[in-house]
Amino acid sequence: MPFIADRLSAIKPSPTIAVTQKAAELKAEGRDVIGLGAGEPDFDTPDNVKAAAKAAIDRGETKYTAPAGTPALRRAIVDKFKRENGLEYTVDQISVGVGGKGAIFNAFMATINPGDEVIVPAPYWVSYPDITLMFGGKPVFVACPEETGFKLRPEDLEKAITAKTKWVVLNSPSNPTGAAYSRTEMKALTDVLMRHPHVWVMSDDMYEHLVYDGFEFCTPAQVEPGLYDRTLTMNGVSKAYAMTGWRVGYAAGPVALIKAMNMIQSQSVTHTSSISQAAAVEALNGPQDFIPKNAALFKTRRDLVVRLLNECPGVTCKTPEGAFYVYPSIAGLIGKKTPSGKVIATDTDFVSALLESEGVATVQGAAFGLEPYFRISYATSNEALEKACARIKRFCESLA
Repeated sequence: MPFIADRLSAIKPSPTIAVTQKAAELKAEGRDVIGLGAGEPDFDTPDNVKAAAKAAIDRGETKYTAPAGTPALRRAIVDKFKRENGLEYTVDQISVGVGGKGAIFNAFMATINPGDEVIVPAPYWVSYPDITLMFGGKPVFVACPEETGFKLRPEDLEKAITAKTKWVVLNSPSNPTGAAYSRTEMKALTDVLMRHPHVWVMSDDMYEHLVYDGFEFCTPAQVEPGLYDRTLTMNGVSKAYAMTGWRVGYAAGPVALIKAMNMIQSQSVTHTSSISQAAAVEALNGPQDFIPKNAALFKTRRDLVVRLLNECPGVTCKTPEGAFYVYPSIAGLIGKKTPSGKVIATDTDFVSALLESEGVATVQGAAFGLEPYFRISYATSNEALEKACARIKRFCESLA
């Protein structure tokens, strides 16, 4: 359409959301579909958090808030960073976004000029490159193959940095692979960044509390205090607190950047829901004991899925350190044919044929920038995961 802005020609709808919608449509048509595409916990929001939201409604907290977020929520975020990450911030260094995506969007809109480069390790969360492109930036993809644990190596980061580099995005644990950086691995990356003072760090810590096997989470500004003044540390309540639909993300960073982000928000969505903010205060300040319990359940599911997928012919699956995703390889299936004669030439072919044949909805590796893989979210019941993996195995066995 001629009235649509040119900038939209460079981006595409979120593939992960598209898979979830497709699965819902097929279910509505009566198909037996198991959806493993959605990146959200299947647990309900904790009762104390829901009660806090209801109490806020009863108190009449239904008016506008400051674009930066309510004072109570920003104080809770300051306390969270000090308590859990050893990072000292003030309330004027906090911006509350409409989900984590909103915080990233505001940060990139506030800082990216046409031609600025954003280093995006691949595989990557699908929105990093598209948000970069929306503001005229250039995503610079750095391959992080399975041989490196799907992690960015310091030498590869060094090679990717140019005079035009504005940001490097670090997501640990990662969506889509679940890979997480140890303190030693993170320090190796921050050492590189200390040599390039013009490069800013976007640390997406959304899966911070979902780590397994004794893994200890760390974040860049915590590991290297010298990066504090050029790091935006982003997090939210979506994953650890099972609050995806409440749409509360937050970011902490230098005052000038936070002010710019809040100004943008004042002219766009104004602020996230006042009721959601009240709920988030309780989430951050209230009992935290359910988080390790949920993480233990996710670990059980991870181990189940990894074991069952590795029993599928042509599929290999690495055990991730965190999040609730696995990123299995289908290199052993490329070139094979379905019973109907369709050739599996790409991972997109694989996930399409799998959905059509067996009713299992997953996301192709092409959406995340590294092929031939596919992403499974194991944030669902053991029963559903066992059933889905049995279908995947049957599908793989049917390929000739």
